[in-house]
Amino acid sequence: MSTSPVSRPPRPARGDELELTVDTLAYGGSGVARLEGYVVFVAGGMPGDRVRAVVGKSKRAYAEARAVEVLEPGPDRIAPVADHPGAPWQVLPYERQLEVKQGQVADALTRIGRLDGFELDPIVPALEQWRYRNKLEYSFGVGADGELVCGFHAPGRFDEIVAVSDVMLASERSNELREQVLAFCREEGLDAWDRRTQRGLLRNLIIREGRRTGQYQVRLVTSPGTLDAEKLAGAVDADGVLWTQTESLGESTQGGTTRLLSGSPQLMDDLGELRFLISPQAFFQTNTEMAEILYGVATEFASLRGHERVFDLYCGIGTIALALAARARQVVGVELVESAVADAIENAKLNEISNA
Repeated sequence: MSTSPVSRPPRPARGDELELTVDTLAYGGSGVARLEGYVVFVAGGMPGDRVRAVVGKSKRAYAEARAVEVLEPGPDRIAPVADHPGAPWQVLPYERQLEVKQGQVADALTRIGRLDGFELDPIVPALEQWRYRNKLEYSFGVGADGELVCGFHAPGRFDEIVAVSDVMLASERSNELREQVLAFCREEGLDAWDRRTQRGLLRNLIIREGRRTGQYQVRLVTSPGTLDAEKLAGAVDADGVLWTQTESLGESTQGGTTRLLSGSPQLMDDLGELRFLISPQAFFQTNTEMAEILYGVATEFASLRGHERVFDLYCGIGTIALALAARARQVVGVELVESAVADAIENAKLNEISNA
């Protein structure tokens, strides 16, 4: 006796256009839709949206697609504030964003962590929803008219850069500094690095801000080549201007050789009652205000009594270790990046902490 094979829905191919209804949001922000039971992750889709989407990747278990048109908006969708990539959740009210993320954490703990019976505290909301980032990384590219642009990658595209004007995640001053660098590069006729051919000069621009000190650091990342370094330093009104040259095949702002063009090689900022020096490639929490709250919660949960030896793994410039130092016998930081280790040692001295 033979049995009929179980019929499976046809798997969409790359480039196919689909009309889908988004049910939920997956971790990372993509919408989750189903095509006769087959899962399709839809970038740009929100719960309840009916969208027209183009498939970018098709696998046996799921496909990845990008919404190109919202045919019918879901009940929670609102008008975006920012007109640039980098803020995909902004079309949901902030309170709804927190609900979705809370659900994703609970799902991860239950489904992946196999935990049950736990109580999940509510997410602590951000103090600021816009203009809160102390660090922005931009990429150089070529616009539709052939002009040099500085902005963000188009969603799902490694080789297409979307020009930006007012980035709502950055302060107004940070936006001004980006435009100063772009104006210099255009005036000098510098070309953008082509991510397909691996040719061209301009790769990335990193702007960091000391939220408490008002200091700004600008670092231009290029392929090996030449530019008027003195003119660049004069064109950018920042506390530190640096130039990194890298031969990396991929797009990375780490590594390479960095040269100080003007000002200070380190940025200074405060977290709580501590002051920190931050080297160009060192990690520092991008939301200063929320980092202060996070470290406060961590300190409370640690419940130190003063006799402990605390290890801070991947300590970076020492922010967590130094925040705990006053409540421990000794704190020890472990870190791979040498410049960050040097910052951590210097920061302990700067804050007169002797048990780190």
